[in-house]
Amino acid sequence: MNPNRSHQPTHHRMAPIARALLLTFLGSGIALTSASALAQSGAEHTVRQFDVPAGSLDQALSRFGQQAGVQLAVDAQLTAGLSTPGVSGQLSATDALQRLLRGTGLDAVRDSSGEITLRKRPTGPTTLQAVQVSANQLGEITEGTATYSPGAIATATRLVLSPRETPQSISVITRNEMDDFQLTNIDKVMHHTPGISILTYDSERTVYYARGFAINNFQYDGIPMERNSGYSAGNTLSDMAIYDRVEVLKGATGLLTGSGDPGATINLVRKKPTREFQGHASLGAGSWNNYRTEVDLSGPLNAEGTVRGRAVAAYQDRESHLDGYRRKTPVFYAILEADLGTSTLLTVGADYQDNKPTRSTWGGIPIYDTTGNFNKRPRSFNNGATWSSWEQYTRTVFATLEHYFDNDWVVKLQLNHQINGYDAPLGAVGGGNPNPADGSGTRMWVGRYIGKTRADAADFYASGPFELFGRKHELVLGGGASDRRWTNKGDGPQVGYPTSVADYYGWNGRVPEPNWNDPAAWHGQNDETTREKGLYSTVRWNLRDNLKLITGARVSSYDRGSMNESGVVVPYLGIVYDLNGTHSVYASHTGIFKPQSRRDESGKALDPLEGNNLELGIKSAFLGGRLNTSAAIFQLEQDNFAQATGGLTPDGGTAYRAISGVKTKGYELELSGRLDAHWSLHAGYSHSVSRRQGEKVSTLAPANQLSIFATYKPGGEDGRLTLGGGARWQDETWGDVFNPAAGGMVKHTVADYWVVDAMASYRFNKQLTGTLNVSNLLDKKYYTIFNAYSTYTWGEPRSVNVSMKYAF
Repeated sequence: MNPNRSHQPTHHRMAPIARALLLTFLGSGIALTSASALAQSGAEHTVRQFDVPAGSLDQALSRFGQQAGVQLAVDAQLTAGLSTPGVSGQLSATDALQRLLRGTGLDAVRDSSGEITLRKRPTGPTTLQAVQVSANQLGEITEGTATYSPGAIATATRLVLSPRETPQSISVITRNEMDDFQLTNIDKVMHHTPGISILTYDSERTVYYARGFAINNFQYDGIPMERNSGYSAGNTLSDMAIYDRVEVLKGATGLLTGSGDPGATINLVRKKPTREFQGHASLGAGSWNNYRTEVDLSGPLNAEGTVRGRAVAAYQDRESHLDGYRRKTPVFYAILEADLGTSTLLTVGADYQDNKPTRSTWGGIPIYDTTGNFNKRPRSFNNGATWSSWEQYTRTVFATLEHYFDNDWVVKLQLNHQINGYDAPLGAVGGGNPNPADGSGTRMWVGRYIGKTRADAADFYASGPFELFGRKHELVLGGGASDRRWTNKGDGPQVGYPTSVADYYGWNGRVPEPNWNDPAAWHGQNDETTREKGLYSTVRWNLRDNLKLITGARVSSYDRGSMNESGVVVPYLGIVYDLNGTHSVYASHTGIFKPQSRRDESGKALDPLEGNNLELGIKSAFLGGRLNTSAAIFQLEQDNFAQATGGLTPDGGTAYRAISGVKTKGYELELSGRLDAHWSLHAGYSHSVSRRQGEKVSTLAPANQLSIFATYKPGGEDGRLTLGGGARWQDETWGDVFNPAAGGMVKHTVADYWVVDAMASYRFNKQLTGTLNVSNLLDKKYYTIFNAYSTYTWGEPRSVNVSMKYAF
């Protein structure tokens, strides 16, 4: 049994840490733990610090018992002459034990009575169930852990490290937090993520900001995928039914991402099959005819449990506070795992999501009327025509092959094929400014866009320990390649189609759809291929037991039309010093690059935008890893910003020069996890200010943000009632927008605001749980602006949702 395989643990009831491991002697065999105690305490999933050096297995098991706070009885005949590679890091007891046993020929197994024992590894099939583990090469699975705190993660370096061991800020929304607060889509997840702000373009497009930059770098199980926010195709509409957790890695992430912006990367980690059968079905209903159903089934597909599968289906049909708006979202996901022998794991899967809206908005509400006053419209105002629709869809197939060696090395190949597409016949009142006297002065934006991005990606790496100067270190060697082709066709309405609106205040969207594909109408096409390749390496140097240095680099090539770069080196440097068993301080320097097509007066393309993130921080793990905190200060810079020179390129285009770009300075505080058997908490505060040549930029994102969400179980772990709530606050934002009364651009400021949410759930029995969620409990009226359109969009009013979940 290999401890890095992705098997989902069963759910266990937690108890005090003192009961974490109860080790007893069982007859002539060796018993390392009482499974009943583990099952009652949940300690097999509790993360704690282990530092057991390589050497004699007898001595290692003794030290393991000391660090777990228990006494071990060892069968000398079974362990005589055996050695272990040791174990180090923040791990669950089960994972630490499995690592100790690598290469020994021994397995930890659970028999039909639930007891876990050591035995020699069998050469043939066995009916004994191997110990289930909660970590794989993507990090620690959060489903079933009943916590808001992340376990091990691998998004930063491919090394599977605890949050304390990772020298970067990272926020994780776990499966439990998503379930408690009904975070059924990625927008809702981002509302709960500290340091992330959301800018709304229209009903189908949102953009996330971190540290002064838009987040267009997404990953799916660690495989990068770039989002084109102007031609949105499903990324920010992702349904959460198929995901175990969402990780947001802050700062520059070029080591594994390749090209992109330096604000952050979002990694969506899919659910994995389980060794034991489990499943649930749920039904929900809410405000504005919001209906949702979900089914999730997982378990073994053969008697030996060597083939496991999982299938998830969800369907949501929701209307909105916007007049006439409706969206239907079907989601399907299937994944299959197969053990190819004792050391090789094959995974194949596919997912599918459609987003089919009716009466999509395009842009928002003009901020000013013709007199220069704020153009206040009802929150229900929909500027879209009745036929306006921005359909988005995602199709993915993926496969991974992992092989584990007895020397603790692993090799992994991951393949991903994804299609993100859209079909958007759009019409909306977005242009001009209304005259308050008669409603005249506005016009429709009209256009149809059909396109998709086909992306193929492969990643291969090897990872494992090596010894140098008498100490054991960790190494990752890998490479990846991707090929993305974006095609798009744009059409305008037939010549003569009326776009002026006689009465903006009487607008109801009832206008005829134009004739598209008219040969005389404007049309445009795009066919753009992006190829990226890169080799990367990471080394975690074990300088001392309490001092780790991480060095890494990526060498990348990039090809997109006129943008060609090769041999671009992206560095990674981090150092972590453990002050004691609870606190660690760290420093890191990370980078990323982004090619640009603009040219100087000689016709040469400008050097790529270079993003660099410097960060200092302290991280702490309390209560055996159940509660994690972090505090960081950072400085983020993006250089080689293109500034027009006033001259021309040799072919007559606008010439640019590279200057110092955006510099962001700030700090972040975050806390997540369980305070005790009653309280779970996820909170964060962030401050960041971005400037370019001394002037503030990125002001559509707030400089200060606070979020805090918590749940309370009056009866403790076994209690049936859960009460919860939270709030998010953001500072004022502003941007330069067009004001017709001023005859030009003016600064428009949006006041700071709070939004409060609440929830309650009740477990009627072991299978049935009911949940009530209220969003925007105080019905706060707030809006965001988009200065490129000079429009604003109202936030969602108070909404109520009730759901019932039945667990199999």
